[in-house]
Amino acid sequence: MPEKSLDRFGLTERIVNATDEMSAAAEDAAPFSEMMLIMDLADTIEHDPTLADDPTRLRAAYASEGLAVSDNLLAAGIEAFRQRRFAHIQPPGGAAVTLARLYVGRRRWLPAVRALTLMFLISFGGYFFVYKPFRDGQMETARIELAQTMPAQMDALYSAIFDETKVQQAANDAGALRDRGKAAAQKGDRAGAEAAIAAMTALRDTLRAEYQLTIVDRPGAKWGFWSIPQDNTDETNYYLVVEARTPEAKVLSLPIRNEPTGKVETVAIWGIRVPEAVYRSVEADKSSDGIIQRPLVGVKQFGFLDVDFVVQVLGGTVTRW
Repeated sequence: MPEKSLDRFGLTERIVNATDEMSAAAEDAAPFSEMMLIMDLADTIEHDPTLADDPTRLRAAYASEGLAVSDNLLAAGIEAFRQRRFAHIQPPGGAAVTLARLYVGRRRWLPAVRALTLMFLISFGGYFFVYKPFRDGQMETARIELAQTMPAQMDALYSAIFDETKVQQAANDAGALRDRGKAAAQKGDRAGAEAAIAAMTALRDTLRAEYQLTIVDRPGAKWGFWSIPQDNTDETNYYLVVEARTPEAKVLSLPIRNEPTGKVETVAIWGIRVPEAVYRSVEADKSSDGIIQRPLVGVKQFGFLDVDFVVQVLGGTVTRW
């Protein structure tokens, strides 16, 4: 086809432009390849810095892999290494860097933080919504008991003792205990208030008790005994073993002071010291037919504190023999 016909359709110009574009792309590709090689040279020297001072050995290393490296590229790679152009440089510290690292590593610490947060919320909620209201309720209950309940209980006990006693001493003792207990409650002394209530309760129960004090007389049980006191070996103490029986024949356990130790023990039977004559009389009664015909020692009536004895006693009691 004639040239003029080609030009008429603009083919010549289009061919020339396409050729120019291909040449430019080739020129752009060459610097990119060289840059990659320079980066590789810098990285190789990074692993063995001695190569920066021995370009010949560096060139040989690449030649062994079939790569021919020009002097310009070697020089550019060594310079890039020395300028640290492609080396990873640790970023400076600071709050932003710390936060960034925490965010990146959140998979490691986030579950633990969530667990700790949950535990804190449970503890917080347990304290403020369960334990604290419970504790405050207990404190309020204790305050009401000291301010109202216990004093009212003391007044009730005093009234019962005053109404039921047949001896003035019981009313006097109850009044003193009530006053002492109320003073303790007013000061917040719960132990003191409780001790007063316990003493008044025991006093009331003593007044209400009704029983006969009788000598123990049953097979295998000792009815009496004698002993020589350690502090006076020239004297002999004689005891009758007694028990308290209600009108319904129930044996009571009572607080009895053990004379040798001074301690009060609650027991069902105990020994009461009597003159030798009383002891010998009971001994003769028991020996006559094996049964004590007159076992009564004393009577405790309702409204009284003490036993009315029908035999002479010397007052000492023991709980062990």
